[in-house]
Amino acid sequence: MSASAPRPAFSPEADVPHTRGFLHIVRYGTGPRALYVLTYHRLDGGGASAKPLLAEGAQPLLDLLDRMGVDFRLNEVRGALEDILRLGSANIPDLWLSDEEMLEKGLIEG
Repeated sequence: MSASAPRPAFSPEADVPHTRGFLHIVRYGTGPRALYVLTYHRLDGGGASAKPLLAEGAQPLLDLLDRMGVDFRLNEVRGALEDILRLGSANIPDLWLSDEEMLEKGLIEG
């Protein structure tokens, strides 16, 4: 039996300091008019405050996650998307982002 380290949902660059965290997604409503609120949470508890992002519908949610660089091939990501549909919220774990990347993606206030 072999063990491997978990792969991050985002691909971190080697020379830029990254903060470990997770993306929390909550669904409000159902069907094509459902709203999705995304909030990045740092595990170190420091840095700038999180800025929630809004996606109006499932396709805009997927487009937003794609622009953020979320790897949809990972089981954790696919499972989180299923949980959002079934339960209304989920976390995408193990996200490594630098402060610049968080600001660029609109996850924190500048």
